[in-house]
Amino acid sequence: MRTYSPKASEISRQWYVVDAEGLVLGRMASEVARVLRGKHKATFTPHLDTGDHVIIVNADKVVLTSDKAEKKDVYWHSGFPGGIKHATYGALLATKPEEAVRRTVRGMLPKNRLGRATLRKLKVYAGPDHPHSAQLPLPLLVDHARARA
Repeated sequence: MRTYSPKASEISRQWYVVDAEGLVLGRMASEVARVLRGKHKATFTPHLDTGDHVIIVNADKVVLTSDKAEKKDVYWHSGFPGGIKHATYGALLATKPEEAVRRTVRGMLPKNRLGRATLRKLKVYAGPDHPHSAQLPLPLLVDHARARA
């Protein structure tokens, strides 16, 4: 018996919509990263991008547990000497919620060209509207989040 490896023409992709309102940021990001990678599929292959597209709406209504909004910092660098900057996650969520969610999901993906290609399939929007059409709600997140509420 031979190991099955899907070809690029055999990979089928779906679009999922995640409503982030009231969801915990880290828990949501780990599920989204799993779907982006394709680990929920039987045809998952670690060296290929077999994942699906994910749209996250209401990113500004995501929740951080305990006091991470005030204590957890986000760092970035301008590329110049002494150009390191930082802000708290709460401040980043208040000003750029899309960037905060994208950074969190990015941290859970591989740090190579496969991870960068995977991140291109993620679309994040602060409000409830998005320009894409014909997507499915992500059943994994919807069921778990509503069960906790």
